[in-house]
Amino acid sequence: MTSVVYWSILAVTVLMLVDCTSGEDPYRFFTWNVTYGDIYPLGFKQQGILINGQFPGPQIESVTNENLIISVFNSLDEHFLISWNGIQQRRNSWQDGVYGTNCPIPPGQNFTYILQVKDQIGSFFYFPSLAFHKAAGGFGGIKIFSRSVIPVPFLPPAGDYTILTGDWFRQNHTDLKAILDSGVNLPFPDGLLINGRGSNGNTFTVDQGKTYRFRVSNVGLTTSINFRIQGHKMLLVEVEGTHTLQNTYESLDIHLGQSYSVLVTCDQPAQDYFIVVSTRFTSQVLAVTSILHYSNSALSASGPPPAGPTTEIDWSLNQARSIRQNLTASGPRPNPQGSYHYGLVNTTHTIRLANSAPIIDGKLRYAVNSVSFIPADTPLKLADYYNIQGVFSLGSIPDSPTGSGGYLQTSVMASNFRNFVEIVFENSEDTVQSWHIDGHIFFVVGMDGGQWSPASRSSYNLRDAISRCSIQVYPRSWTAIYMPLDNVGMWNVRSENWARQYLGQQFYLRVYSPANSWRDEYPIPKNALLCGRASGRKTRPL
Repeated sequence: MTSVVYWSILAVTVLMLVDCTSGEDPYRFFTWNVTYGDIYPLGFKQQGILINGQFPGPQIESVTNENLIISVFNSLDEHFLISWNGIQQRRNSWQDGVYGTNCPIPPGQNFTYILQVKDQIGSFFYFPSLAFHKAAGGFGGIKIFSRSVIPVPFLPPAGDYTILTGDWFRQNHTDLKAILDSGVNLPFPDGLLINGRGSNGNTFTVDQGKTYRFRVSNVGLTTSINFRIQGHKMLLVEVEGTHTLQNTYESLDIHLGQSYSVLVTCDQPAQDYFIVVSTRFTSQVLAVTSILHYSNSALSASGPPPAGPTTEIDWSLNQARSIRQNLTASGPRPNPQGSYHYGLVNTTHTIRLANSAPIIDGKLRYAVNSVSFIPADTPLKLADYYNIQGVFSLGSIPDSPTGSGGYLQTSVMASNFRNFVEIVFENSEDTVQSWHIDGHIFFVVGMDGGQWSPASRSSYNLRDAISRCSIQVYPRSWTAIYMPLDNVGMWNVRSENWARQYLGQQFYLRVYSPANSWRDEYPIPKNALLCGRASGRKTRPL
């Protein structure tokens, strides 16, 4: 088949598939081939997962409301899925790319994701969601720019850089998965990476006197990090799609799964400077550096890289509380972000979620409200759509801690469309937790040490709390969020610590509308892959 014929067939097929997306908004097309390949992130050869031969994978750049048509060819010898951290998939959990919603792409086959970045701006990333593939790569950055008619609360930067950073292991992903399957936690990481490379493996070139945007995401597996740039201040402007109060920081804690945007003005003497990432809340501190290179510099970076905080929890907690929403700035729409008065909305109910690390059948597991999640033989979204009995049960996870021992279950929590919930994450362990909720953003109204109680609500920020999709919970502490359930579907609620997620610290939130209307949720995609007990059923005719 000639390339012209191939692309003609692909274009026709895509046009037949996209009837659920808005015809008024532009389309961007991507074709990705997922392969194994040799990578050298810590200076020696490992087997990585590449996308179009790249590690990290290709950058996605888009504008609010655009449609992204991403055809993924799986050239691995194992099943594969990609998920889109922070992309809300409005009315469309069919495209979320986790096993609870999607059948995996079999080896040698392809699947075309049809996404719309509806009413979103900001900095996000994608990653492989199956097995332990995230430990081998397959991740990349996502930038969503504001439409030209929407004012942005800062001048256009001279450049826009993405930094994907986090911890890394020397073992390949199959070895790490085997460790977890044996009932043992992962060892301490072997190092940190910045954009897939070790120390001084990346150079970011800037012009003296100009201001640049750095979008920094923690794509690691197990460790919070601190980010800083030698001799330079950072002006925080955006967190996971929300414009922030523009506070200045010397360094920023970025927990697992989180993304931040900062502006850096290059107003220092012309030389090179260290960009530093180091681990947080670890007994052994790992660090990695890159170079900020002034274009008119003839001097290398000098002196020791700047030190950062290490185990200080109060420092991090105070910084987290300082990150607030810019109420006057426009978000993806022209109306100010502060026009949604979340603090005046009555909550419909409270969900309390407590993490734990039980031993079940002699093996380490992780749990939420004593339930350690196990995958079903059929994606939950398909089982729900086809009314397949016996795959999951609503209410299979309680909405508050039970204090009982851990047990295994395919856990799904029932909820209703347009409810407005209070969720309290309670962490009685000695490690920092990081949580993510697919399909939604939420308002971080409070966090503190000790045990949460109804009296804790008196300290809530009901005016300008940051809205985001990933949040940390400090050791022996709690974090409270308000979240509008404004997106019908089956949504993954998970630990962003990938070992904990793999061993059960996750569940699914079913947001239900009885209307059965395209107004609330798109129908099953015509090209949906079917597997498990959904095999052989019909989607919709092409």
